[in-house]
Amino acid sequence: MYRHRTTYRVIYGDTDNMGQAYYGNYFRWFEIGRSEMFRYLGLSYKEVEDNGIFLPVAEAKCKYAAPAKYDEVLVIETSVDPAIKAGIKFDYTIYHEDGQTLVARGYTIHPYVNTDGKVVRPPGFMKAMLKKAREEEA
Repeated sequence: MYRHRTTYRVIYGDTDNMGQAYYGNYFRWFEIGRSEMFRYLGLSYKEVEDNGIFLPVAEAKCKYAAPAKYDEVLVIETSVDPAIKAGIKFDYTIYHEDGQTLVARGYTIHPYVNTDGKVVRPPGFMKAMLKKAREEEA
């Protein structure tokens, strides 16, 4: 399975008064992970939307393992679950900078939706991007 990694430094605005990242930010970091994976594979999220396809979040889960703290560098690992056919499921693992110490793990599931708000089959350009991801892992 193809796994894309990107980094993010925890900013002061991400933290609470204990210096730990607010739990809701993990979902924002998941979004950073999938956006950067798309960009690396040659298709930005904006281009997906410009092609009339939207990917609203239908389900999200995050399991926290260790706190992320102010000024730490996180590694966000993102992959696509190939078992999902009717939409797209992204799996995420966030590590501390060492790339080994687990911070959180989770996923988001997204249907493909057209400009009329109707669920549609995966468009060809998305299939091509996901094929590229599978080729990257080889």
